[in-house]
Amino acid sequence: MALDRRARFGQYPNSMALPAASRDAYANLLRDTRGLRREQATARESWYAALPWKHKEQTLFELEVLLKGFACFGNARNQAGPPRRTSELAHDFREELGVVAAALERAIECTRELLGERERAYAFTRYLESVTPGDVGRERLLREQLSQVTPQESLFVLRNTFGAFFELAGGLAQKPHLPHRLYHALLGTITREVGRNAYFDPLIALEFRPEFDRIRSPEALEALASIESDSVHRVVALTMLSLFRTLRYVELVDQYATDARRSRLGYLVLAVLRSDLRTLTRHLGTHAGDIMADGLERELLALPMADVAQGYAALSDRLSKMTSLRGLLASMANSLRLEVKRSFERDLPNLESAPVRDELGPVLVVATASLRASIHHAIGAVCQELVPGVVPPVLGSKLSSQRRASERLRRDVWMFSRVLRGFLAKAKAATGDPDRWAESARFAFVREFLRHFRAIGYQLVRASDYEGIDRFMVALETLRDVDLLDPDRLQIVVAECEAFYAHLDALFAQVSRRQELSGHPFDKKEAAETLKLYLGAA
Repeated sequence: MALDRRARFGQYPNSMALPAASRDAYANLLRDTRGLRREQATARESWYAALPWKHKEQTLFELEVLLKGFACFGNARNQAGPPRRTSELAHDFREELGVVAAALERAIECTRELLGERERAYAFTRYLESVTPGDVGRERLLREQLSQVTPQESLFVLRNTFGAFFELAGGLAQKPHLPHRLYHALLGTITREVGRNAYFDPLIALEFRPEFDRIRSPEALEALASIESDSVHRVVALTMLSLFRTLRYVELVDQYATDARRSRLGYLVLAVLRSDLRTLTRHLGTHAGDIMADGLERELLALPMADVAQGYAALSDRLSKMTSLRGLLASMANSLRLEVKRSFERDLPNLESAPVRDELGPVLVVATASLRASIHHAIGAVCQELVPGVVPPVLGSKLSSQRRASERLRRDVWMFSRVLRGFLAKAKAATGDPDRWAESARFAFVREFLRHFRAIGYQLVRASDYEGIDRFMVALETLRDVDLLDPDRLQIVVAECEAFYAHLDALFAQVSRRQELSGHPFDKKEAAETLKLYLGAA
């Protein structure tokens, strides 16, 4: 089955076959993004393999998320809840300090578990510090404590420094007001200590770890295997690894939500999730297309001219499918950005207004359910783009997944219908006076509509089996990269948009009749608030 599906991106005819590069982008990303020298990577792999207990993967993952969380949590752009009304300088950071202290405490517990028997050396070292009178002996102990030749020694450094940071956090918590500079001084010091760690430094954008970063879906792996192009394979592998990593973040938030003592740690993990998804969506929207185009260019330059002429049709088809994938990834990135913004600003309260004790857990679970559904949808969309007709991977409850997918589709249809209606009204008004249009036709509203189409409409056109898709896409293409708008050209676009608007109207009614939406009426207010949130961020 996997071999049959490899035709999605097309293979070159035998006469123009490229010498296959020895590559596995999936394995390469796991190996090359860690920021470790080869000997360090080997030492870490040996250390990890020697750990005797079965929960080592989850413990190591949790530790590295917490380490990354100190950096992400300090960035106000990653915070959950509506934007603060007070400035950073006037804000009291005692609530945030409580999360940082809890993260330090839990990180210490994780290092103790990973150190195992060597944890006893920590207590013995502290004892030696208290009984060693001479400065020479103390300096020798300090040098030993700072050594990071092995992963165990790096963990030992974290154990030492985090113990001191936890004591400092406890002292700062006694202050009646914690100002901006004092809070960020502590957080910055913790982050720099993590950045200096030789074996446990996760402060790298889009980095992956072979111990716990794996694509856990046969359908997703099969979709990856269907890709022939090295550059496309790397882009999609990075996307899939990032999405499956964020699913693990969501699971960790749910884990904390079940424990009233640690539920607020979910805010720190959510900050990591938001940071990672922002980096991914920016990469997909800005760099993914260039990476794929550069890869195709290298492949073409490696072909003899005779093979290019002979395989022109196959090359054109390959380019068309690559362009389609690029559009899907850009649209998916915009959709994820919107969903994260909606979940963080509407579903989650600010930390200072968050419920306490057992009441916070359900709030976090509701928010993570929405985020999980968005990530599941993104993974399924990529799989279906790579292998048309494939059943998307079921990553959760089948009925729940179907209902959330239908609710999302219905909401997006309604949202883009409103955008489309606004564009039609502006377009008709703009063509009412041809002379005035010819003088001042800088059509910012058209560019704005094209941006909205890439963000919302593109996936609707592809996913709804619209019969006029070719005419609609060609009409929109004529509006790109034009400084002055031709009224005749605009009229053609208006006609196609009116036809698509009617299609969306019928699609909305059709989706609303789906069985999984029975008993779930359309929440127009929620959709309007989401559209307002989107337009405010667009």
